[in-house]
Amino acid sequence: MKKFLLIGLLLAVSFSSSGCAVILAAKQPGKVDEKVLNYGMPRDSVLAELGAPINTETKEGKRVDIYQYEQGFSIGTKVFRCAFHATADFFTFFLWELIATPAETMWSGEKKATRVTYDATDKVETVLFLKK
Repeated sequence: MKKFLLIGLLLAVSFSSSGCAVILAAKQPGKVDEKVLNYGMPRDSVLAELGAPINTETKEGKRVDIYQYEQGFSIGTKVFRCAFHATADFFTFFLWELIATPAETMWSGEKKATRVTYDATDKVETVLFLKK
């Protein structure tokens, strides 16, 4: 009787925590297209992809922006991770969540900071990756 009670309790806990890793994987940040940082790209394209800069100043007559963003994952990678977690959950009776949920929390993208200098026509001139 105690064995069945223990198994029932374990299954109840497992089912109540099910899907956390799948949801975390689905909510990971998307992949930022860093091609907008190539020489000659317009500032509007950079703003559209990276968002507003955290700092803007003028140095030697040129605009210099500092951006912070999180480099996430492509849609294909996110779909694969979700499918893998769902499959592993099914075959381990949701015990996979004990490993996958903390893993998804730790591997949630790479924080980056970048300094972009623009020329007089607001086109990318130089890019310096400050934090990778």
